[in-house]
Amino acid sequence: MGIKIYNTMTRQKELFVPLEEGKVKMYVCGPTVYNYIHIGNARPAIVFDTVRKYLEYRDYDVQFISNFTDVDDKLIKAAKEMGSDVPTIAEKFIHAYHEDTCALGVQKADAHPRVTETIPEIIEFIENLIKKGFAYEAAGDVYFKTRSFNGYGKLSHQSIDDLRSGARIEVGEKKEDPLDFVLWKAAKDGEIYWESPWGKGRPGWHIECSAMAKKYLGDSIDIHGGGQDLAFPHHENEIAQSEALNEAPMAKYWMHNGYINIDNEKMSKSLGNFVLVHDLVQQQDPQVIRFFMLAVHYRNPINFSQELLEAAEAGLNRIRTSYENLKHRLSVSADLAMDSEKWTQLVKETREKFIADMDDDFNTANAISHLFDFSREANVYLQEKNTSKAVITEFIALFDELAGVLGLTLHKEEELLDEEIDALIQERNQARKEKNFARADEIRDQLKEQNIILEDTAQGVRWKRDR
Repeated sequence: MGIKIYNTMTRQKELFVPLEEGKVKMYVCGPTVYNYIHIGNARPAIVFDTVRKYLEYRDYDVQFISNFTDVDDKLIKAAKEMGSDVPTIAEKFIHAYHEDTCALGVQKADAHPRVTETIPEIIEFIENLIKKGFAYEAAGDVYFKTRSFNGYGKLSHQSIDDLRSGARIEVGEKKEDPLDFVLWKAAKDGEIYWESPWGKGRPGWHIECSAMAKKYLGDSIDIHGGGQDLAFPHHENEIAQSEALNEAPMAKYWMHNGYINIDNEKMSKSLGNFVLVHDLVQQQDPQVIRFFMLAVHYRNPINFSQELLEAAEAGLNRIRTSYENLKHRLSVSADLAMDSEKWTQLVKETREKFIADMDDDFNTANAISHLFDFSREANVYLQEKNTSKAVITEFIALFDELAGVLGLTLHKEEELLDEEIDALIQERNQARKEKNFARADEIRDQLKEQNIILEDTAQGVRWKRDR
């Protein structure tokens, strides 16, 4: 049967046939790094990380690229507000992005290119568009001639005439047509800039992904992904630029994940209802957040609320409890092979169902339902008087295999007991008396890793669990 992907371009599921057998070139639009990411940014990170993991599970060699927008209007504004500069702000939030997404089980891309590291390629890209008659310079700015590209609107399924009726030329813009979009912006006084054939300036937003995809993956790629909000105009403009220059389809399959609502309202900074991942992972097991995201099909909207997050936690704990019970029983089970055929068949069928649903446009919601069913069957098996080490080993291996594809960790981190904490605090107190501050700091750090916070008070050391 093979994997089927819903292609935004054709609005239907298509059999996945990569451009080169056994290999997948995949590009996913990353964040603009002017602040910590919110859960809306976390969803595509988790979704496309899972897509990548599943393609690798199905033996594809995946080349995965995801960019950082490390210079734009938002970064310039943030730098001014923080009394800093654009590179410093970008570096801070790129580090935070990796920290937060790593907590969510997201694997780093093969490359995370930055705009500021791709300026020569962007300038060359724009120069070649001008030479081919698809772009023009206007007083230091460069614009793409939207009407010169015959297929504009094909991704968002809009006609160019309908688009034109809603387009306007803003004050200060020098473009010839309201539909034209900027490729290069002339620098304003005090702004970060690069030298170019058109004077001092910086890239427009849309051009960066076209240039980076071309640099790292070539003229045509297999999968281009991102949030639903990027389909128009960002991805539409990417297609126009890339296909005008390269004379080849930019991507064979276009994938877009759905929106996130907060308590049934659209997430918006103006409404003040956005949730930063940096804060959320301090309060909640990051694996629960990932589980919550994957429990809904990636193309469907998600409603985020504390109640739904708690329900996700309960669901993940059900699977984890079953897994932990199997691990415990393994140590006391006999080397029996009796009646194992029935359970071996269950393992085989569960894997097949999981693959069938993941093959169907990466249906993680159904895939998770098979983990629930399997955990229930595992619990039934554990009720038997005599359990086989071989069967339990198969059960554990399948849990590890399928949860691994979803980027989920089922084993629970061992928590320090209260008496162990008290003993470490006493050892720390003694180390401080002996002026062995290195050991004292080591113990404090060890406890901090276990989310134990120490408070030195006049009455002695107090401790509390951070979560």
